Amino acid sequence: MKAHRLQRLLGWAVAPLWVPAAGFWLTRRLSYKIVELKETRSLYRRIRKESDAPLLICANHLTLIDSFLIGLALSGSFRYLTDFNSLPWNVPEESNFANTRVNRVLAYLGKCIPIRRGGSREDVAGVLKRVTHLLGRGEVALVFPEGGRSRAGRVEESGAGWGVGRIVSGLEGCRVLCVYLRGDQQETFSDWPVRGERFHVSATCIEPKSDLRGVRGTRDIASQIVSTLVNLESEYFRAHERSPAIGHTGELN
Repeated sequence: MKAHRLQRLLGWAVAPLWVPAAGFWLTRRLSYKIVELKETRSLYRRIRKESDAPLLICANHLTLIDSFLIGLALSGSFRYLTDFNSLPWNVPEESNFANTRVNRVLAYLGKCIPIRRGGSREDVAGVLKRVTHLLGRGEVALVFPEGGRSRAGRVEESGAGWGVGRIVSGLEGCRVLCVYLRGDQQETFSDWPVRGERFHVSATCIEPKSDLRGVRGTRDIASQIVSTLVNLESEYFRAHERSPAIGHTGELN
């Protein structure tokens, strides 16, 4: 799609301004830190290098800036500037990130395809089609399969939407990098993590498949993805209870 090529080109052109600025804002102004940063970034590089198959990132969702935190946990500013394809496209809620003209411009330059929660099936299907197209061209995208921030503060298996299953089922051999991110002080959902928060990130790559057809197949795939996130969450709480301070804290840059 020509529209995506133009959006990517303009985003890349101004990336030297906004990518380092975003990293500085998160790590210097808000003092956020990531546990096991080097390991997380190494995993992401390895997964991208080992195959040309489409790659979709699926994560849990607790704050408004999860996509920023996950993006910066997966790679540093310099690598994003030299490998712009590794910077994930995002599908943010329109009312949160594209509700003004300025925000729409920023979202456009930041590789975002806003979606309206509760929008028409045609609009939602159009966004899913765009994401599927981008993944098929070797780009990476980040989506939240629960569809919104978890009000319970835990991954909700019943919240698996059909959208993520539709994306994966439309791409032969599509891999899904399931990412679980949580701050030490994050009890439930919020707009922002607390200042100075330390985040734990764990990830695993799967290739979900289903023998079912149609809607049942897409829901089956979505359920596999969310179940993987549930398992990562369970591992986080077990490890956190045993030794909350395990891991090395790294700087995001």
